[in-house]
Amino acid sequence: MPVNMNDPRVKRTRQLMMHAFMEILEEKKNIYSISVQDIAARATVNRATFYAHFEDKYAFLESWMREKFQKKLENELPNGLLSDMLSLRALITSVFDFLVRTRQYMTPADSQFEPLFEVAMHKELYQLLYNWLNKEKTAASTQIVETTALVVSWGIFGSGVQWSRSPQRRPMDAMVQDVLVVAAASLAPVIE
Repeated sequence: MPVNMNDPRVKRTRQLMMHAFMEILEEKKNIYSISVQDIAARATVNRATFYAHFEDKYAFLESWMREKFQKKLENELPNGLLSDMLSLRALITSVFDFLVRTRQYMTPADSQFEPLFEVAMHKELYQLLYNWLNKEKTAASTQIVETTALVVSWGIFGSGVQWSRSPQRRPMDAMVQDVLVVAAASLAPVIE
């Protein structure tokens, strides 16, 4: 039976599990070695409760990453929304910063989770861009708005992933500026 995400008890239980996971991660220093049993025990819930909220450890980790990324964006963007090129710059900077900080938690054993985290983050980035472009009320068709959000989100995200793998090669500010120029050019046909 699916859980009601609006129920305060559900929110509290999920928060307990997320907090427990973060505590264990600080101790163990890698994601791979953390089990569902570890999370449930630290959160003082049973495994059945964990599985009532999440299909498996992978679903939990995707939810954890999305939540962390959403909080980062809420903190960095005015009202948690995109509205102009200044907020787009803040978004790109947030993506780059988040990726490089997340990589600090990753060990070679955790590399199996990287695609899962990337998908979770990209979904959030795409949705944010799509919502912004959709509010612009341009003459562009829905398909063009969707395609633009897809191309720009992958451009920002892919650039951030590549840069986060070797951030010492190029300063973040310079890379963010270049990605902003390309993203703005890609957005121009949709934003009037």
